[in-house]
Amino acid sequence: KARDGASLFSKLLSRNKKSITINLRDPKGQDLLCHLIETTQADALIESFRPGTLDRWNLGYERLKSHARGLILVHLSGFGQDGPYQNRPGFGTLAEAMSGFADMTGEPDGPPTLPPFPLADNCAALYAAFGVLAALRAREHRGGEGQVIDVSLLESLTAILGVYFVEFDQLGVVPKRQGNRTASAPRNTYLTKDGRWVAIAASTQSIAERLFNTMGQPELATDPRFATNRDRRANVDAIDEIVGKWVAQYTQDELVDTLVEAEVAVGPIANVADLVDDAHFKARETLVKIADSELGDYPHYMLKEIFEQPRALENAMRGRFSDDQSTAKFGGLNVSAQELRQVDRILLCACGTAWHACLVGEYLIERFARIPVEVEYASEFRYRNAPLDKNTLVMVISQSGETIDTLAALRESKRK
Repeated sequence: KARDGASLFSKLLSRNKKSITINLRDPKGQDLLCHLIETTQADALIESFRPGTLDRWNLGYERLKSHARGLILVHLSGFGQDGPYQNRPGFGTLAEAMSGFADMTGEPDGPPTLPPFPLADNCAALYAAFGVLAALRAREHRGGEGQVIDVSLLESLTAILGVYFVEFDQLGVVPKRQGNRTASAPRNTYLTKDGRWVAIAASTQSIAERLFNTMGQPELATDPRFATNRDRRANVDAIDEIVGKWVAQYTQDELVDTLVEAEVAVGPIANVADLVDDAHFKARETLVKIADSELGDYPHYMLKEIFEQPRALENAMRGRFSDDQSTAKFGGLNVSAQELRQVDRILLCACGTAWHACLVGEYLIERFARIPVEVEYASEFRYRNAPLDKNTLVMVISQSGETIDTLAALRESKRK
């Protein structure tokens, strides 16, 4: 989605970042990538092209690591670098379908349900980021040697469903769609008097008993239908109906306040507007507003409380470029060899058609390296401008053939 031509998705992923593009189909672009890796002794190269693409471009790991022995190469793809599915188009939707997630999600009498957000992409990004951090640590004990990391969207999402494989192996049980219900009861969403919703999770016997007491129905704890969790699960429709009728007498705020005081696990079903105004989010500064020339002040999500020295957020890269942004323009204006030599470090992030590589770059730089990095959704790459900071050059590799003249201009500037 966009506002006045500015990509909101790009704004989110481009905070604290700058970008350039390289045409890797061109041998000159391949040489330039290797030159940048060698000059900067890059720590990581993250790519999400189809498996085998870098090799076809003469950019296999053996060549790349000959320029930087400690380079960590991260492959991000739908199904991994080998196997029968390796050459299939890889999108998060397919991983969410093929991992088992969609089959077990939804109402019992409804269709398999896909998540409304890129779940598989985010899981893969986390696994890739943690993989790079582990590889950086391992490099210290491997004499400075880097390594290759192969992350697939399919396996990343399947990994978090691991317990179901054990149950199938040992018990022959295939999980079925059961709506909001799980291994404990009552556990569901319930409609309040003011037309809003709450989630209640009586995941332990003590919580269930506190819930029944708060409801003014302590006898439910000794009712043979509800005395234990196994009993409640066997009679889940009945217990949900009883809890639902009680909840419907109160507004959402009243219900949450009452159950929180009684130490019953409850939470309001919140939407984005609720979260922006949430007191807990405000107290922890979870959403931090930054100034932007196109959008004005707008919020960014930042887990600042996790880290001792959180980075300040700066203006995101413009969602579209205009003539008034002329810090440096490849494809027409010079970027001198001297400027390139002044670069202290570089993290190379390559994006194909998926956006998980963008997330990996964000995690790596903001959580570990603490060097400004540009990551960008590849389909948004239609830019001719690429600002160059004083001591930091960061690049995102695009498949776009539109950057040939940009590459030529950059190489010409280096020769001068």
